[in-house]
Amino acid sequence: MFKKSAPLALTVAAALSTLGLLWLSTGTVRAQGKPKSEKFTARAMGQSRAAGKTFSVEITIDSYSTPEDRKTLIDAFQAGGHDALVKALDKMPSRGRVALTGTVGYQIAYVRTFPIENGRRIRLITNRPIQFKEAYVGGRTTDYDLSAIELNLANDQKKSDGSLIVAGKFKVEKDGQVTFESYGSGPWKLNNIIVWK
Repeated sequence: MFKKSAPLALTVAAALSTLGLLWLSTGTVRAQGKPKSEKFTARAMGQSRAAGKTFSVEITIDSYSTPEDRKTLIDAFQAGGHDALVKALDKMPSRGRVALTGTVGYQIAYVRTFPIENGRRIRLITNRPIQFKEAYVGGRTTDYDLSAIELNLANDQKKSDGSLIVAGKFKVEKDGQVTFESYGSGPWKLNNIIVWK
């Protein structure tokens, strides 16, 4: 949450750094080189209204985003808010792929990794494909056109966890605060995370 009195550039940069459950930046500006492709699987568990529901998530990361990518997103958001940010994400090169149970998946637009005390954290955001039926109906869900994932990869793999927002969007509140809002049941908890070698 950020106060209206903060300069817009700082507010946007902070929002893109924090985003509640999803933080897009480590706060560092060094480039993250192209790693050997990484693959993860996890089990998503519903919370609150989705309690008891589960599905599988598969994540493949081919490369990580750069500080220039982050600047592009901040500049886009400053210029045109959520819609401009979505368009900027759409133009970014694919950094990998996310697939949920029963889907062919979709490309990862922005992903960062950084060390934490007991391992490392990966945060990603991407455009959510809007299915034909959803677009035809034209309900509120089409406004929530981003997906976000955070993986907390502990050195002891059994302690790894994470969060998934299937459908979300950036909002600028009346008091100037920038938030990332989840549609429907809110974030899904990720567990049983496996790092495939």
